[in-house]
Amino acid sequence: MGDRRRFLQASLLAAGAAALPTIAAKPTSTGARVVSTWDFGVGANRAAWKVLDGGGSALDAVEAGARWAEADLCNPTVGRCGNPDRDGVLTLDASIMDGDGRCGAVAALEDVAHPVSVARAVMEKTPHVMLVGEGAQQFALSQGFAKTPLLTDEARRAWREWLRTSEYQPQINAERQSRPGDKSNHDTLGILALDAQGRLAGACTTSGMAWKMHGRVGDSPIVGAGLYVDNEVGAATASGVGEEMVRNAASFLVVELMRQGRSPTQACREAIERVVRKRPEASKRLQVCFLAMNRAGEVGAFALHKGFVYALQDGGTGPHDRLHEAASVYATEQT
Repeated sequence: MGDRRRFLQASLLAAGAAALPTIAAKPTSTGARVVSTWDFGVGANRAAWKVLDGGGSALDAVEAGARWAEADLCNPTVGRCGNPDRDGVLTLDASIMDGDGRCGAVAALEDVAHPVSVARAVMEKTPHVMLVGEGAQQFALSQGFAKTPLLTDEARRAWREWLRTSEYQPQINAERQSRPGDKSNHDTLGILALDAQGRLAGACTTSGMAWKMHGRVGDSPIVGAGLYVDNEVGAATASGVGEEMVRNAASFLVVELMRQGRSPTQACREAIERVVRKRPEASKRLQVCFLAMNRAGEVGAFALHKGFVYALQDGGTGPHDRLHEAASVYATEQT
């Protein structure tokens, strides 16, 4: 029975990979491109593209895209409109990484509007990679970031509605559902950019799972799990239930598979296959998604469940300026 299950899983993976070929690199006026997770990635890409189109760096671009999501987007899984934890506290996580190996991150940060910029300050102004909780906030304030209450009335109402049952269960593709006492309890903006000089960078930002235990940290601020970038190879980011990415050092794995010669799509597929192989039953209940871009600008993605979309912008026309849906192990969403 186990052999049959493994055979079926392998067949599904192979069929899904064939359904979504890697998007090839396409020359543009600048040679740059940016890609990000989910449909809200379109707005993040536009903010990042203003930097890239003006000849700016990939690092500046991904920070700009993430800042847009943290401030201008009102989504229950990212930034100022994020849902709180089970104690009613909104905490934010973010990471940023340059293709030269420099990186910074913050986790469980309260009342600071732009965690991605605090993460960059950690990278550039401290000898550390990650600051958390009260220490992260203390550092942010010392760097001139304002302390601002971020929990919105809408998020507070959603939390109070959740308290009526206090049920906690991550939902597949919950970030695409509406908020009202909703099931929107995770997701992340992951953004990757290639600039005109051939440099890569990436960023992740999230408010984490709604109704999580206070102090819980997922993959987004953990370099190698939610994000990894290497100018010699490519970049990868992850979305979905962060614990699975941490267990598999997922984004690092995708980049290393590209280093071995896989295309971005193949690398994402193999990383998903590892999740399925290690935890086959859990994989039916949880969404895990990977998005990658190699140093040539080729882009690929793969997911456990149907419904993962990503946005790409490169200054071209047609399919290079719209949403793409990733192939998946499971062709229909599990219930």
